[in-house]
Amino acid sequence: MEARVQSTWNALEQRIGHHFLDRELLARALTHRSYANECRNQPFGDNERLEFLGDAVLDLIVGHRLYMLHAEADEGELSRLRAELVSTPSLAGLARELVLGECLLLGRGEDRSGGRDRESLHADSLEAVIGAVFLDAGYGAAEAVVSRLFAPLLQAAQVGRDCKTRLQELLQARRQQRPEYLLTASHGPDHQRRYEVEVLAAGSVLGRGEGTTKKRAEQEAARCALEHLEGEGRTSDD
Repeated sequence: MEARVQSTWNALEQRIGHHFLDRELLARALTHRSYANECRNQPFGDNERLEFLGDAVLDLIVGHRLYMLHAEADEGELSRLRAELVSTPSLAGLARELVLGECLLLGRGEDRSGGRDRESLHADSLEAVIGAVFLDAGYGAAEAVVSRLFAPLLQAAQVGRDCKTRLQELLQARRQQRPEYLLTASHGPDHQRRYEVEVLAAGSVLGRGEGTTKKRAEQEAARCALEHLEGEGRTSDD
C-alpha cells in the first residue's frame, strides 16, 4: 500500500483513538466494493461484511448508553433516540468530521462519480470501521471508540420531544408556518411496505424521509429538516 494511503490511515487511527493490531482489518473496513472489483488480487476484500457487523455493534453500544443515560425513558422513546443517533445523516456527519472520505479505497468510476462525498458511503464506511475495531480488540475497545465519537450527540439527545415536535417549535420560534407532511411514494409488498414523505413549510421542502410506517417516515423527514435548519442557524451565528 502506498505511503500516502498509509499516512491517512495512521491519522484516522489517531482521530478515532484506536490503533489496529490487525492492520488488514482496517484496510478491509476502508475498501469499497468498487475497488475490490477492480483490484481482484488484493487480499482483504471489501467492507460490506464489516459494515453489517458494525451496524449491530453500534446499535448495541448506543442503545446501552441511552439506557444508562435516560432511566425515565420507555422502550419507544429509547428506540426513537437510537434511530436518530445511528441514522445515515448522523453517521455521515461523524464520518466527515473524521475525514473518512479521504481514507477510502474506491474504484475509479465510483471516485469520479462523487462516491467519496456520498452520504450513504460515509455512513456505511463508519459502520465498517466500528465493526473492524470490534474484531480487532473486542467490545470494550469498540465501546470506547463509539462513546468518544458519539459523546456530543448523546449529550444532546432529549427525551420527550420527538423530531416533529421540535421542528414545529423551531418554526414557531422563527415565526414561520406550521410544517406539513406529504406522502410522496410507497413501495414494496404489504408486509415490507416503505413510505417516502416530504415535510414542507410555506411551500418549500425542508426535508425528506423514508420508513416502514408513515409515522416513521414523517419523523425522519422532520429530523432531516431540523439538521438543515439548525445548521443554517449555526452558520449564520459564525
